[in-house]
Amino acid sequence: MRSPHDVLRLPRFAPPPNNAAGTPTSRVQDERGSALVELSWLGILLVLPVLWIVLSVFEVQRGAFGVSTAARAAARAYALAPDDATGLTRAREAARLALDDQGVHGVTPDVRVTCAPYPSDCHEGTSVITVSVHSRVVLPLMPSALGSNRPSFALEATQTVPIGQFQEISGD
Repeated sequence: MRSPHDVLRLPRFAPPPNNAAGTPTSRVQDERGSALVELSWLGILLVLPVLWIVLSVFEVQRGAFGVSTAARAAARAYALAPDDATGLTRAREAARLALDDQGVHGVTPDVRVTCAPYPSDCHEGTSVITVSVHSRVVLPLMPSALGSNRPSFALEATQTVPIGQFQEISGD
């Protein structure tokens, strides 16, 4: 009687056995390792878009913080200026610096100033200054071949400051 240990065992990568006619018989192809390849491709196809979405959200959030900070800084700079022309120049510079500080580089913000109840002279009496800062954030990892049509996200922030809230104190 034969024991179970006497069964013919083929080596793992042995050529297929021959049939009675002497030609090789086909064996079922070994599929070990193919799941790893399929999972790798699936991972790449799913992870890369998710990574792009996460990076885009972070970039837009950085821009939102930058525009909000820029509006606040521009309103303060405008309110502390001695006149409207100087105030607008200082507000634009403060907005640009605030955006640079938040990591939003290479963007020229659009700064708009309105005043009430004296629209012709914002630094008079009890004026209330409203500063709006508009900017755009270009989404990351997009090819430059798209030129100026690269996808971007528009951002806007507004800050309202009454004249006299921020006052310079002289050292006299």
